[in-house]
Amino acid sequence: MSGNSDPLTPRAKLAVTAGKAVAAASRAAGRGSGSVIGGRVALKLDPDLLARLAQNLDVVLVSATNGKTTTTRLIAEALGAAGPVVSNALGANMPAGITSALAGNSDARYGVIEVDEKYLAGVARDTDPKCIALLNLSRDQLDRAAETRMLAENWREGLAGSKAVVVANCDDPLVVWAASSSPNVIWVAAGQMWKDDAWSCPSCGGVMQRPGDDWFCGECGFRRPTPSWALSGDHVLDPHGSAWPIHLQLPGRANKANAASSAAVAAVFGVPPQVALERMYQVQAVAGRYDVVQFQQRDLRLLLAKNPAGWLETFSLIDPPPAPVILSVNARGADGTDTSWLWDVDYTRLTGHPICVIGDRKLDLAVRLEVANQQFQVCEDLDRAVQASPPGRIEVIANYTAFQDLRRRVGN
Repeated sequence: MSGNSDPLTPRAKLAVTAGKAVAAASRAAGRGSGSVIGGRVALKLDPDLLARLAQNLDVVLVSATNGKTTTTRLIAEALGAAGPVVSNALGANMPAGITSALAGNSDARYGVIEVDEKYLAGVARDTDPKCIALLNLSRDQLDRAAETRMLAENWREGLAGSKAVVVANCDDPLVVWAASSSPNVIWVAAGQMWKDDAWSCPSCGGVMQRPGDDWFCGECGFRRPTPSWALSGDHVLDPHGSAWPIHLQLPGRANKANAASSAAVAAVFGVPPQVALERMYQVQAVAGRYDVVQFQQRDLRLLLAKNPAGWLETFSLIDPPPAPVILSVNARGADGTDTSWLWDVDYTRLTGHPICVIGDRKLDLAVRLEVANQQFQVCEDLDRAVQASPPGRIEVIANYTAFQDLRRRVGN
């Protein structure tokens, strides 16, 4: 912290003003929140703007393949106990969106920022974070992000010598390898349901051994570090061995893991676990995820699942059979245009659920479900899928742009 002296030069102030004006125009034209285009314009006018805006903040960066938007929201809630927080709560997580978010609040003490995995090293350079939370790395957007080990390598190089306290999941070997270059790491046992991206050692390429919850490389000795924080059932265990109950309105094991990592981050800033966890209870939905909405006289629960790891966690949340399920998959730019990841998802977990399939790539998904011996019907759109679904709350699972389409259709 450098006191409350105004870090913004006249040029930076002009950039902020221009960015806000462009964002407002974009919103007025019905083109979304405008945060990305506004941030792009602002950074064009002052390429150092992100660094200037972060200068007076204690910054937390959150990066992962799954759970970063939710974890960012939980950390922001927790740190609110210690002072005003600014955050990119809507998930615009590349430099332009982050710049826009920080430009919106000059009174904040803390900046809690979700960062796209590919941009973590650069944003960390610009914002000089006090803490970086790393949750997991798994395959996602295969056309854009290549393979996960390259991302881990990018993180490892970007974090080497960083002054930030890194709060990292010790159950994900790729995250451990990436974080190990950092001099100051707090390990959290947050679990790892999806293991298919970590069967070879990121350090030497040897085969990973996975007895129970442990893991190690039989060839080079790379192994799971001992955690100081851990998720244990419905509790977070802190470094002193105290167990703090997790009460969330968000469903599922993955969100308890997110809460455990968030409690460890909050503690870095002096917010005790009990206070942090109590504040996290306020979060009911995150950018529409987990919301239950009424549509055509039916209850629909909206669930986001963008990649195999996310689909696996989501299947563990849904109501038991015969709860009806609608699946929607697109493959637009923001999703990644390669849908081969559908073959990595275990759709046999949906056996017994009546399934309707919608979205731009409904036929890709239909072929995958056919091979998995699932009973399903292909529908033209959400309206018809809801009409075709038998009674009961409908679980609607969609990937990124398909989820945005659904929210627009149900008015959420």
